[in-house]
Amino acid sequence: RVAITAGKQWYQRRVAITAGGISCAGSGMKEALSILEPMINDPVNYVRQGALLASAMVLVQQNDHMCPKLKTFKDLFTKTMSDKHEDVMVKFGAILAQGIINAGGRNCTISMRTQYGHTNVPSVVGLLVFTHTWFWFPLAHFLCLAFQPTYLIGLNKDLKMPVMKFKSCAKPSAYAYPPLLEPPKEKEKEKVSTAILSTTAKKAAKSKTAAATPMEVDPPATAAAEKKEEKKVEEKKDEKKEEKKEKGDDEKKEKKEKVSTA
Repeated sequence: RVAITAGKQWYQRRVAITAGGISCAGSGMKEALSILEPMINDPVNYVRQGALLASAMVLVQQNDHMCPKLKTFKDLFTKTMSDKHEDVMVKFGAILAQGIINAGGRNCTISMRTQYGHTNVPSVVGLLVFTHTWFWFPLAHFLCLAFQPTYLIGLNKDLKMPVMKFKSCAKPSAYAYPPLLEPPKEKEKEKVSTAILSTTAKKAAKSKTAAATPMEVDPPATAAAEKKEEKKVEEKKDEKKEEKKEKGDDEKKEKKEKVSTA
């Protein structure tokens, strides 16, 4: 506990956190969770990643009835994974933690001993290699060697499942599976009324008044008025022709008079 909370170097805290998670794996120990929970807010991302992984190891095979803090940690894993501003290293730890806590369809636990109490060497090697995930992230798959099934399968001599019944005096909630993750519900977007500026309101009012008052247009000319105008144009043409003839006659007279005098 002193190495976890009071370690001066970040790697000391990370090693102590990992050791605590492995030693208390599958126990749901309240004391271990109370030590690991503050370390999730450590200033070093590498330590935060270790705290998420260690807390998931402790909470394997636990439900809300056995460990009331399970829901808070699961919500923390989900929130860390979906946070866009979170560091990639911490996100990776939250993703692994979510997988550890749901290992084997929630029918597996982490154990370094066999069912007969002997040391399980593959499990020990798997956990040892898993602690080196910081060096190469594919080493995280070695944690599968430490998973031990917790379900019971009964077969008869023909290797078929017989019909069996078990009586349990405990409440169903004592061994109930944790609820599955539900996708977030999409909220309906409310229509927001657009703000209308005073200038746009004035322009709209002006356009309405302009549309209401029609433009001043000259009245259409009647057929009689058109005929009068045509007559006037023809009279002017005739007057011009007469003036041209008179000028031509005068010029001819002048020429004749000049010739007679000569």
